[in-house]
Amino acid sequence: MAHRPLRLLAEDAADLAIISAAAQDAIIQIGDGVWRPTARRFTLKIQRYVWEAVTRQGKGERVWAAVSFDGVLSVKAQNVSQMRPDAFASLLSISFEAQEAPSGIVTLNLADGGAIALEVECLDVILADLGSPRQAIGRPEH
Repeated sequence: MAHRPLRLLAEDAADLAIISAAAQDAIIQIGDGVWRPTARRFTLKIQRYVWEAVTRQGKGERVWAAVSFDGVLSVKAQNVSQMRPDAFASLLSISFEAQEAPSGIVTLNLADGGAIALEVECLDVILADLGSPRQAIGRPEH
């Protein structure tokens, strides 16, 4: 089956849950997160595990992708700042906690207790595959 690149948009919590599922177990390099305060945008390059293409034998693929968050007012990290920029982490989920509608906090939950919290004006998130998939070394296990 040929890979059909994902391009997903989230404007509410239900949409974000779909992006979170698609990005689950992505590998990130800590230094690949870029916040542009004047543009109010946070972008993260990820190596997404292509869950939708896992075969019966459990073989899977990874594809480079980007997750972009617009309307970002601030970025805070928990248990991440001590990590080197070239360190790797696993993205477990992306969640949204509404505050004064439509604003809230988007949290990128990382393995080992790390988290990146984005204060957003509203949910405006895009996940887009950037290339062709390649064979994954292993399948993520929980």
